[in-house]
Amino acid sequence: MDFPLTLIDLAGTVALLLWGVRMVQTGVQRAFGPELRRVLAGALRNRLKAFLAGLGVTAILQSSTATGLMVAGFAAGGLVELVPALAVMLGANVGTTLIVQVLSFNVSGLAPCLFLIGVVMFRSGDVSRTRDLGRVTIGVGLILMALHQLLELITPYEDVPSLRMLLGAISTEPVLDVLLAAILTWAAHSSVAVVLLVMSLASKGVVPPHAAFAMVLGANLGTALNPVLEGVAGGDAAAKRLPFGNLFNRALGCGAAVAALPLIGPWLVQVVPDNARAVADFHTVFNLLLAALFFPLLGPYAALLRRWFPARVDPADPAQPVYLQGAVREVPAVAIGAAVREALRLADVLEAMLLRMRETFEKGDRRRLAETKRMDDVLDKLNTAIKSYLGSLDAEAMTDTDHQRVEEVLIFAHNLEHAGDVIEKNLMGLASKRLKRGLSFSEKEQAQLAQMFGRLVTNLHAAASVLMTDDLRAARLLAAEKEVFRDIEEKATQAHFDRLRAGRSGLAETSALHLDVLRDLKQVNAHLVAAAAYPVLKSQGGLLPSRLRLEE
Repeated sequence: MDFPLTLIDLAGTVALLLWGVRMVQTGVQRAFGPELRRVLAGALRNRLKAFLAGLGVTAILQSSTATGLMVAGFAAGGLVELVPALAVMLGANVGTTLIVQVLSFNVSGLAPCLFLIGVVMFRSGDVSRTRDLGRVTIGVGLILMALHQLLELITPYEDVPSLRMLLGAISTEPVLDVLLAAILTWAAHSSVAVVLLVMSLASKGVVPPHAAFAMVLGANLGTALNPVLEGVAGGDAAAKRLPFGNLFNRALGCGAAVAALPLIGPWLVQVVPDNARAVADFHTVFNLLLAALFFPLLGPYAALLRRWFPARVDPADPAQPVYLQGAVREVPAVAIGAAVREALRLADVLEAMLLRMRETFEKGDRRRLAETKRMDDVLDKLNTAIKSYLGSLDAEAMTDTDHQRVEEVLIFAHNLEHAGDVIEKNLMGLASKRLKRGLSFSEKEQAQLAQMFGRLVTNLHAAASVLMTDDLRAARLLAAEKEVFRDIEEKATQAHFDRLRAGRSGLAETSALHLDVLRDLKQVNAHLVAAAAYPVLKSQGGLLPSRLRLEE
């Protein structure tokens, strides 16, 4: 018997199991992601509904991490309190046990039938949801086939003395079993896959029941590590409350269960003789007991987490992304929402640049030029971060709506960054030129500049609103602002030529500078329109006069 070759087979079978679990998760997310988010958001009013919603959504998604990321997005946006968010996580932990319960029965014979149904749905489905459900069906078939293959590979080696000695040494140290399973779960990003693997090992007697129970505890602990390690780097400490709260209650539960294993293990084996069933039941009972113990204590527990993780009061580096968390990439709908929130920070920075430029032209404050330059650097870095983040999302897990939303966010960020370049490269140069030459605008010219700066800030707010709402009427109103700025520029140009014809050459330089400023402000406005109005008008079939198209 070729032992190295069998190790490769074993690794490949485990990889097939992981891939099957992933196909189920991504297929469900693509088919029902928006609906599941709405169900979850609607249930976040009290802890009981939140618990049941977390259980149901996770039972469908088969990923407590995905459910947790959705809730974390709501919590970060201030849309949900910490107590119902923690209740969702308790429900999510129970929800992950349901598919384990189903697969603890011998249903591997259904795999060929699932493959056939899944392929037919995937290839013949005209509706994208039908194709996604076909993907889910194929994924379940892969899981069943991988589990059956795993049992066949393990059977010839279950009585090998060296393997027995190794596993015997491990099984005497439950803490080591917990750590090993936690590491595997963290690496695999799936507690379901690891628990199914442990079930297979236990069913063939390769791992004794009490060691299998300890490994189940490790899988429960490991699945809580991913959001903590990958999703809370930097940013506000308040964003860490939910993932750390979930990790702490898991760790406490695992510690108590490890201590009670010498009593629980033998009793459960007697009650449930089938080792695979015993592992599945232990997994479910552990999460149910943990939910029952923590559910009444969520209020004081949430207060304790707020004390441990207070909201940040000191400003961070403005060029560092705040909302682009790594673990959120697993759920594209949540990741895109995070990118939208980061893009709105671009609008805040651009508004600050406009206000400082207005002060520079009004008061001649040179310090504002240096501040504006630094803000343009912030725009550049945030835009780069947003593009890199959205580019790293799994395109296969995204719906057509997700792809369209990504394009809208990229267009918004790209145009705001270019608007900042116009300010930094053009307007700052004109402001510096005015200061060096001691030029002064007339009261009428100064009032007109103040009016245009104010109008730009209003349009910037409108662009941010259109990005959030995709409102067609608001997009049309924003697009119409191009005509307003064009009329202002034409009138200023005509006034400049009138001065030249009247022989008022002494005002020509100031008038020309004023006209250059107006043209640059018009260009900034054009980028605001292109950032938000045009994508909505294009996607929703809104009509624009040809004069309002963005100039080449």
